[in-house]
Amino acid sequence: MIIGVPKEIKTNENRVALVPAGAELIAAKGHSVSVERGAGLGSGFTDDQYVAAGATILETADALWAEAEMIMKVKEPIASEWPRMRRGQMIYTYFHFAASEPLTRALIASRSVAIAYETVQLPNGELPLLTPMSEVAGRMSVQEGAKYLEKVYGGRGVLLGGVPGVAPAEVVIIGGGVVGTNAAKMAAGLGARVTILDLSLERLRYLDDVLPKNVRTVYSNRFNILESIAQADLVVGAVLLPGAKAPHLIRREDLKRMKPGAVIVDVAVDQGGCVETIRPTTHEDPVYFVDGILHYAVANMPGGVPRTSTLALTNATLPYGLRLARDGWKAACRNDGALKLGLNVVDGKVVYPGVAEAFGLPLVDVETVL
Repeated sequence: MIIGVPKEIKTNENRVALVPAGAELIAAKGHSVSVERGAGLGSGFTDDQYVAAGATILETADALWAEAEMIMKVKEPIASEWPRMRRGQMIYTYFHFAASEPLTRALIASRSVAIAYETVQLPNGELPLLTPMSEVAGRMSVQEGAKYLEKVYGGRGVLLGGVPGVAPAEVVIIGGGVVGTNAAKMAAGLGARVTILDLSLERLRYLDDVLPKNVRTVYSNRFNILESIAQADLVVGAVLLPGAKAPHLIRREDLKRMKPGAVIVDVAVDQGGCVETIRPTTHEDPVYFVDGILHYAVANMPGGVPRTSTLALTNATLPYGLRLARDGWKAACRNDGALKLGLNVVDGKVVYPGVAEAFGLPLVDVETVL
């Protein structure tokens, strides 16, 4: 099979979908790897390293998309890439369809095979291809939140960990999954007072056992969310409904309860956000104010640390990519229930429930396309 790795062109996206070591492994299995010139530079990988690993360097994205049977990417194709997609071509990347109807309709029109990293799901509920980037984003949410709490950026001028004689900041994390847990570790490690909310009592019991004592666990309901954000200096949105649009747990009118200059970092922005006033931003222009509350909503947060993120991502995505290359998408998905859940749009049909529900589109049973 011919695997193509294009250069990411989303604003300030420096990750790459395949490292040279992965290209070497794919080539050793008898497949062909084409990499767009300069695709790995943002993550510190040169074209010469890919050539040494057995890959071919192509000069243009058009040439790469035209020849590749499977495209490996990091982020969803943006509008300028949509005309390059074609019928039967596998596109293996993060899509987050529920946050974008135009993207969804573009994939339907292309009749390509969209395999979304974020909905590949193991029987225990784990999302193995989302986990590494959720770990990065969770840790970055506190790093960025601490920075934007500085007065120079318009924040409250609060040091997250305080100092002797001065109370630390209050950090509220909505969601106790991978993002929330990693955010709590970072915030607690910096000395903040942390509140983490979740709907699962079982999860809250686990977090209470493993997180330090400056983290308190609170059951997530409307009353407790409002009580918590009223005290918060930093709020981290860490809500995830796999493949579906995130619910708005903080409404526009709730912002008036918060302290002026408080910061919201909504990691759920990829799936529409759990804050009503959130809209996607970029690393180039990451923040804006609504009602005196600073909003940070970069939709590709891990792209800010591309070396770490690329290595972490490809550790997880490569084994599934090898299976797709070896068996083709139909056989690979029939033989692997987790990978089958990664199928979102196939040959013009929406086969993932969360995507169909988000836009009122017809849902086709995935078994009919396999």
